[in-house]
Amino acid sequence: MKHFTLDSSMRASIGGAFYPSGYSMVMFPSAEDADRIGHRLIENGVSGDEVYLIDAETVLREISPTVSDSDNPLPSAGTDAATVRAYTKLAREGHTGLLVKTKDEAAANQMMELVRTVPYSIAQRYRTLVIEDL
Repeated sequence: MKHFTLDSSMRASIGGAFYPSGYSMVMFPSAEDADRIGHRLIENGVSGDEVYLIDAETVLREISPTVSDSDNPLPSAGTDAATVRAYTKLAREGHTGLLVKTKDEAAANQMMELVRTVPYSIAQRYRTLVIEDL
């Protein structure tokens, strides 16, 4: 798994909120479950360069601030800011994130087969112009 560092490609072009198009973000109450699912994805053929384990502190430090001005001057037309706020709430409760490259529906389905084997809090797939509940 890769170390997560937010870069400009993971931000919306309008507003700048966290929007990693082509990826799915899943939050888990248990850091151990998140780590285990990340490793199982890699064992099942997902490249380790396409899986990021994101602890609560990193969510709060790097992802949460992306919505501070995203609703200025007008509220976001999409759900990107609300989704980041949901991640922030969960991170404050100690949840851990797993960001996984999901280039298509088949990849998202493969990921969710493993995710559903443990308790998870939220799962979102970022596609062009759409955030999909998984």
